[in-house]
Amino acid sequence: MPSRNSFALLIDSDNISAKYIPGIMNELVNRHGQVTYRRVYGDWTSPQMAKWKDVLADYSLEPMQQFANIKGKNATDSFLIIDAMDILYQGNVQGFCIVSSDSDFTRLASRLRDAGMIVVGMGEQKTPRSFRNACTVFTTLEVLLEDEQEGYSDTSETSNEESPVTRKEITSAIIDIINENSDNGRTTDLSEIGSRLVDNYPDFDVRTYGYSQLSKFLESFQNLELERRNNVVLVSLKESYLSREEVMKTIYDEVESQKSKGVPLSYLGNMISDRFPNFNVKDYGFSKLSKFLRDMKGITVESHKGEWRVYSTKSKKTSSKK
Repeated sequence: MPSRNSFALLIDSDNISAKYIPGIMNELVNRHGQVTYRRVYGDWTSPQMAKWKDVLADYSLEPMQQFANIKGKNATDSFLIIDAMDILYQGNVQGFCIVSSDSDFTRLASRLRDAGMIVVGMGEQKTPRSFRNACTVFTTLEVLLEDEQEGYSDTSETSNEESPVTRKEITSAIIDIINENSDNGRTTDLSEIGSRLVDNYPDFDVRTYGYSQLSKFLESFQNLELERRNNVVLVSLKESYLSREEVMKTIYDEVESQKSKGVPLSYLGNMISDRFPNFNVKDYGFSKLSKFLRDMKGITVESHKGEWRVYSTKSKKTSSKK
């Protein structure tokens, strides 16, 4: 049986509720490794720590006492950071799990990653993007609650919430991965997409979107196709019923009809979207419509009086001769 990575679990109790501890432990043990250090930081003389006291024995958590010496100053943060560096130098773990919704731990997460540590971040939906992106992987605590959907909606109305990665961003990233591999003569498997999505977006988690598996999540995308070969799941772009030639012909006809006046790029983009709702230039390896158009023979895209317009090179040549 392969050895598992050892983690130091460090919890900032000042802004994390004890109700999350079952999910925290299950997530860390089942997905990442064994938990060597299990420490909860806070002022244990405070009545607010009562809930945490109730779960200490159940999860073998070690209370780390830090008195609030100065009002308004978060001494707990400093204690946790110093303790993390002590654990790092002892060399007994391969990773850290920092549980907090506080951006003050952003630099700590970056420093631990610089030292070659795996950094698993966990925090509520309000956790700032800076801390999320500093971690190797970030998990939103609301998705770990038993009633996942209810827990998630409870925080969606907070004024300082951080939005999860959008489906549009995910689609764009997946298409880029598939096109990149295709250019290099390679297929794309599900595991590669999963790892690269987390590399790009540490807080990416299919459970945020109501799915338990990445494969099920990707199957919900209309432009993706999953094929199972033995023990590998390959991901590719679907063969659209729209041919590239069909779209190009529409563009040529519209541009030619306007002769030397040209067609505003924005108008052309809206027209294509209306006529071909499933058309996406990224399916053909282009990041923008303008780049797709510049790749077409007989078409040029130029700026005219501060507006980008699309011309037929044939019409422009005819106009210049006149």
